[in-house]
Amino acid sequence: MSRNVIVGLDGSSESRAAAEWAAREAKLRGLPLRLVHVWEPVPEPMAQAPLLGAETQQHWSERIPRETADGLRLRHPGVHVEVEQISGKPMDALPEVSKDAELLVLGSRGLSGLAGFLVGSVGMAVIAHTETPVVLVRAGEQASDEHEPDPAGIPSAATPYRPVVLGLDAGHSDDTVITFAFEEASRRGTALKVVYGWNLPPYFAYGLPADPELNAERGRQEAAALAAALRPWRQKYPDVEVVEASHSGSPANQVIDASREASLVVVGRRIRRSPIGAHIGSVTHAVLHHATAPVAVVAHG
Repeated sequence: MSRNVIVGLDGSSESRAAAEWAAREAKLRGLPLRLVHVWEPVPEPMAQAPLLGAETQQHWSERIPRETADGLRLRHPGVHVEVEQISGKPMDALPEVSKDAELLVLGSRGLSGLAGFLVGSVGMAVIAHTETPVVLVRAGEQASDEHEPDPAGIPSAATPYRPVVLGLDAGHSDDTVITFAFEEASRRGTALKVVYGWNLPPYFAYGLPADPELNAERGRQEAAALAAALRPWRQKYPDVEVVEASHSGSPANQVIDASREASLVVVGRRIRRSPIGAHIGSVTHAVLHHATAPVAVVAHG
């Protein structure tokens, strides 16, 4: 099966924003875009109701994906757009159809009054059970949000991309996650900002007097560990400017802060075979809910 970018479509504003982002990503990658509309059949007694009859089902299962695809073809003429309709549960169907895809893109509602995501149970389940990289796109996301403002300070999609942000644990880095982040930065012709947060010594937590010299030495050691982890990748991707940010404190908070000036945030998720629960890790979970840029979750072994 040919490689492609898949977007889960349900007609909501967040899934439409995801489809627009996915079309731009498909163009960057030179791949076709596949709209997958998963709908759950209405139980027979409900299907007979006037508001849930055959016409309504046809609208959701045929008209919305067709109109969305037509609009994407007009706005992104260089992207080949395909449509697929599947009957079933999204949390089961999307991981299955995305097995051969390069990327799965989903929409997420914005938090009311706050910058960030509201990731529902379906989205969390899909992320936890999909080994294909998954990107979450917030409702209202615009192409200009991924770019630097123009010289007059006006949002524009014609200016350079903002940096890609990678949340990395220098002591437990994974090649799959790092490669994904470098490739995304290279495609965008932008810098890669690698964020690494590490914990302070135990005495800090217990309110004991801090040792500035010890803290400084710890900072130098952690910065050296991050530099060593990235050295082979700097050589492999000489076109990508790498900005290293190693600071003490919560890794999640540091990635979330960096997301405010990012075009894309990349985090990892360790693959776990347990069928119970959604295991994505505390840092990734926090970033998914509070980052202001699209978030790519890359599964790794």
